[in-house]
Amino acid sequence: MTLSCEVLAIGTELLLGQIVDTNSSWIGEQLALSGIGTHRQVKVGDNRERIVQCMREAFERSDALIVCGGLGPTHDDITREAIAEVMGVGMHHDEEVAERIREMFASRGRRMAENNFRQAQVPDGATVIAQTRGTAPGLICPVHASSGEKVAYLVPGVPHEMKDMLERAVLPDLRRRSGDPSIIVSRTLRTWGESESGLNERLDGIIERLEDAGNPTLAFLASGWEGIKVRLTARAADRASALALIEPHEAAIRAELSSQVFGQDADTMESVVLDLMRSRGLTLGLAESVTGGLVGARITGIAGASDVLLGSIVSYASAVKFNLLGVPEGPVVNEATAVAMAIGARRVLGSDVGLALTGVAGPSEQDGMPVGTLCIGLVVGEAAPVSTTVRLPGQRQQMREFSVISALDLLRRTLLGL
Repeated sequence: MTLSCEVLAIGTELLLGQIVDTNSSWIGEQLALSGIGTHRQVKVGDNRERIVQCMREAFERSDALIVCGGLGPTHDDITREAIAEVMGVGMHHDEEVAERIREMFASRGRRMAENNFRQAQVPDGATVIAQTRGTAPGLICPVHASSGEKVAYLVPGVPHEMKDMLERAVLPDLRRRSGDPSIIVSRTLRTWGESESGLNERLDGIIERLEDAGNPTLAFLASGWEGIKVRLTARAADRASALALIEPHEAAIRAELSSQVFGQDADTMESVVLDLMRSRGLTLGLAESVTGGLVGARITGIAGASDVLLGSIVSYASAVKFNLLGVPEGPVVNEATAVAMAIGARRVLGSDVGLALTGVAGPSEQDGMPVGTLCIGLVVGEAAPVSTTVRLPGQRQQMREFSVISALDLLRRTLLGL
């Protein structure tokens, strides 16, 4: 049996654009990886009549509905009441849920407001998904619709609470209901250095073969400074069989893209660079102008990075470049300046490697260079300096983010001799 599922995100703040609905996209991805079709994703405000209408419409089309948000303790958290109306049942106080809420507040040394007990109201016939990270429990609710027996899963809108419940309770229950013993396995190749359309064109032959076979499938996902992801997904009886389907196509993609593939699955450009530096016993010093510390922030986001990264000098003002890093006075957006910054960072911080970035993020050109210009300088030990200039797309923040992965990619390629 192939289940169909819809996602309903609750919250007026979503409609007003005050919060971006990243929950629905994540849920859709997880459903796809579980082999469950997602037919529709809908957002609705905190209005009981409209929520009920959206729920009923979903159950006319699909077997299951994941409802995200509206489970808090305040007056506008009305998802519980809405699903009870759709189910045609009353609600009862669940003392076990109430006690967990009391214990959670007590463990944090906080006073509990009486309205938190709203979260212990459970529609009759629903099953509670225990909350382990907050106060709002989730719910699994059977629904008797005119088109058959359906199920609703109610989860909090707080992302880490929602993800925990999806992985722990919702997805396993959906897989059980589907009766499909197969599993879905994905392998994601992380790439940098070419556009999504360019990658698609280079992989046309592989894509045609995959479309003819039908399993595995291939998808692209442009992910900003995480790179462009090429994801292979296979369905099989077990993990080993799924990987066996993926491996020949993965090998073909790697052969075609070569050094543009910098990692796989959970790898990031900074984690790959850290591993390379660590394996060679090298330390890193940064000098950042256009990125204003973003490179250092990405690297230090990884636990244990201090054995490689000694520090970062944010030389945003030209005077800092001249006085601290020893850059010759003059225009500062060029490769010569980037190299001088890298040499200065290595000297000041006492590192084996110096990496520097200078450029123009906008809104106007600088030193005759257009917006989007990035100059990177790199010094590794006593080897000759390496430098390059690239033109990056996007508005100010996007250009700065692309600068981070571009500079780290130059360091990766240099260390690998590419």
